[in-house]
Amino acid sequence: MAAHTHDGIDWASRLTTLRRADELDAEAVRVVARRLVRSLPDDPTVVDVGSGAGGMSVALVEALNARGGGTVVLVDAVPELLDAATTAARAAASYGHDNTTPTVKVRPVLADVAVERPADLTDPAHLVWASRVVHHLPDQRQGVANLVDALAPGGVLALGEGGLEGRFLPWDLGVGEPGLPERLSAARAEWFVRMRESMADRVRLTVGWNTVLAEAGLLDVTAFSYLVDHPAPAKQAVREWAVERLQWLADVGGDFLHPADRRAVEQLLDPRDPAYLGLRDDVFLLIANTVHLGRKP
Repeated sequence: MAAHTHDGIDWASRLTTLRRADELDAEAVRVVARRLVRSLPDDPTVVDVGSGAGGMSVALVEALNARGGGTVVLVDAVPELLDAATTAARAAASYGHDNTTPTVKVRPVLADVAVERPADLTDPAHLVWASRVVHHLPDQRQGVANLVDALAPGGVLALGEGGLEGRFLPWDLGVGEPGLPERLSAARAEWFVRMRESMADRVRLTVGWNTVLAEAGLLDVTAFSYLVDHPAPAKQAVREWAVERLQWLADVGGDFLHPADRRAVEQLLDPRDPAYLGLRDDVFLLIANTVHLGRKP
């Protein structure tokens, strides 16, 4: 069992941020969860790999509740996140007539899927959901192959990777030079390259996710995308998310920014500054997430 990740990120310290993101994603992922479980057999086993703070775990439990029950297995390498996701998922489970047995059983598994095979951690799954986790593994192709091994015949892998990077800032903020959002995005991309390079035993992935799924032996490979859309004027939760997101971008990408951009970011993050991002009505949240699907023969 493992309690660390390979990307050098202190995920436990990001629990509050992950919960806020889950709150803003909730409506969209409920729709996705219902779509994914619609064609599953009765009493299915669903595995949420990299369950994080539990946003999708809750959506999957709710979706299985609505169709009669099942089992949701939560897998994460960070104990604090696994505990949070388990608590949230179990709270979402409805109960049968005896009011003691949950319709959906929730089972947490502390594991590092970079070194532990999901197939060894749970019964064969009718659905494996893995969102924004495989790109944090040293060998992404092998990571997908291991997820496929965890599927029962006819089971579906739903891989949440790619899409369009989230936008949340106007192009000209009136602080520093226009175009700061694009430069922050470029800095984040540079950080991501360095993060991947810092991993031991990393392997480059030089093809798209659809090719990876097909080469892993899955059939009917396809994809769909969904939006998380909170337009301006922003509600308070979006403002708070935007401040946290900008702080994170400054933390990971600050070294790749021009000093003038770093000064602008400092102003935007300073609650005492008139330019403080948390007081603006024109921040927003728009993200397009892609889910790649394939079925095991």
